[in-house]
Amino acid sequence: MSKDQKRRVLIVDDHPIVRQGLRRLIEAEADLEVCGEAETAREAKSMIREQEPDAVIVDVSLKQGDGLELVKDARAHYPALPLLVLSMHDEAIYAERMLSAGANGYIMKQAASDQFLIALRRVLDGGIYVSEAVGNSMIEKFASGGAYISSNPVDSLTNRELQVLHMIGKGLSTRQTAEALNLSVKTVESHRQRIKRKLSLRTSAQLMQYAVNWYAGREPGAKP
Repeated sequence: MSKDQKRRVLIVDDHPIVRQGLRRLIEAEADLEVCGEAETAREAKSMIREQEPDAVIVDVSLKQGDGLELVKDARAHYPALPLLVLSMHDEAIYAERMLSAGANGYIMKQAASDQFLIALRRVLDGGIYVSEAVGNSMIEKFASGGAYISSNPVDSLTNRELQVLHMIGKGLSTRQTAEALNLSVKTVESHRQRIKRKLSLRTSAQLMQYAVNWYAGREPGAKP
């Protein structure tokens, strides 16, 4: 790449205000530019193919589908494409899963703008970016040789169960969740039952309250 050639970034987020903010931040940098925006996984896949970006910024929560599936799909089709996940959701739950799915980095939306640019350039240069807290947690898990046990019950959920909890928190019905994740209604119901068991919840109402609070970043027992 020539010295004056800008690196092109695709933004995938379902909030227009967030996309506008990221665009302004990125295009204020002399070496970066935004080559496109998408709010659904389908749009993102099409734009990756058409625009051939140098990096993609992906939110966990999308209007259709979700970031985890998009990261898996993008990594399968574009092995060298840098993928930076930018999300409001708990990095302690999502960061390691996203990296395992193929992301090159994970940063919270609450992070400072200069830290975001550091993360973006890190993945553009072929590196990995996670916060110090996530890095330490991953080292602790590795050092424990599998004996590490998380105190957060959500961490016990499988990736698919986490996706279902995420959809419940967004307010989607069982049928809407099934359509979004390309599953049968019966399969989603089975996931809901396993989630309730793992989180020690007895009723669907308790599951709904837990999911809404978790999605919004509140304590699980708080009133929505």
